[in-house]
Amino acid sequence: MKTIDSLGDLAGKKVLVRSDLNVPLDGTTITDDGRVRASVPTIQKLLDAGAAVIVTAHLGRPKGEPDAKYSLAPAAARLAELLGRPVTLAEDLVGDSAKAVVAALEPGQVAMLENVRFDARETSKVDEEREALAAELAELADAFVSDGFGVVHRKQASVYDIAKKLPAAAGTLVEKEVVSLGKAVTDPARPYAVVLGGSKVSDKLGVIANLLTKADRLLIGGGMVFTFLAAKGYEVGSSLLESDQIDTVKGYLATAEESGVEIVLPTDIVAADKFAADADALVVAADAIPADRMGLDIGPDSAALFASKLADAKTIVWNGPMGVFEMEAFAAGTKAVAQAMIDSEGFSVVGGGDSAAAVRLLGFDEAGFGHISTGGGASLELLEGKVLPGLAVLED
Repeated sequence: MKTIDSLGDLAGKKVLVRSDLNVPLDGTTITDDGRVRASVPTIQKLLDAGAAVIVTAHLGRPKGEPDAKYSLAPAAARLAELLGRPVTLAEDLVGDSAKAVVAALEPGQVAMLENVRFDARETSKVDEEREALAAELAELADAFVSDGFGVVHRKQASVYDIAKKLPAAAGTLVEKEVVSLGKAVTDPARPYAVVLGGSKVSDKLGVIANLLTKADRLLIGGGMVFTFLAAKGYEVGSSLLESDQIDTVKGYLATAEESGVEIVLPTDIVAADKFAADADALVVAADAIPADRMGLDIGPDSAALFASKLADAKTIVWNGPMGVFEMEAFAAGTKAVAQAMIDSEGFSVVGGGDSAAAVRLLGFDEAGFGHISTGGGASLELLEGKVLPGLAVLED
């Protein structure tokens, strides 16, 4: 994969950087700036090399047209604070404002284009439409650096097509993500344990199938665990359940047994009478969830069990929380997994998305983990063994 060094001397050149600035907002206030902070090293490296940097990114899911609530203005302001220099935000993507802002850009300065998804061509399924937008973006710059790991699994204009229009390379974040996740995907030190949570089994079908041929242990929690419990014939009450996946899960359980992969399920569950922070909650056995209650976290015995299964692991990958960690009453399971990863002497990877958010929300020191991914979907697809278009296009 081509890196920034392969682009040669960048002094005086304008470099278009695809960052991942898709941050959660409360109005115009960023509630978790992890992705903005993760974008800084690449931008700083380019500035140090004497380049002028043009940042492009998306925020949210605007419907292919400008929408003020999805403006990148909060991200531009936070990036300026982190870089310690102004970041000029254009009023559009490839229009008059963008062209004027870029034309005025000097080496060592930073500009940001407005939300790339304000243009419907960015996510178009029609190759020619994406290529047309990529061509307009390419007119603004001399080189392209792909640093938005959270979107490299997407065949989009600012991720894939642009890399064919300009000299292109991976940024330091994408490089770090590929190396770190590669340790877990290609040649993991063993025992290799994977913790999977989150709401739905269907979101992780490919990952589970692939890991059954690679991992030594799969620890299952979160909303998806109730489909596993149902597959074992247990009552799951009003818990989240994908009935149409029960047969698939039964197949996974059988395959794991045949191949010697240990699937670790919770022994107890925190069951509540409603989905609310003030719900009445009690700990019940995993095979005895009352019919009128829903499981919202793994129980204390399960948390201890999961920690013990991670204690001797040499490689740990975690994707998906163990419960509704945003509510204090249902955060203990997720906290236990995070702490066990920190306590482990193995190489640990937090697979982006809600897991990364949980680490920050629950106050853990990010330095305690081997790597915290910025891309939930992208990291899942790498674990699944898929070819990611935004990475493939950067190969030598």
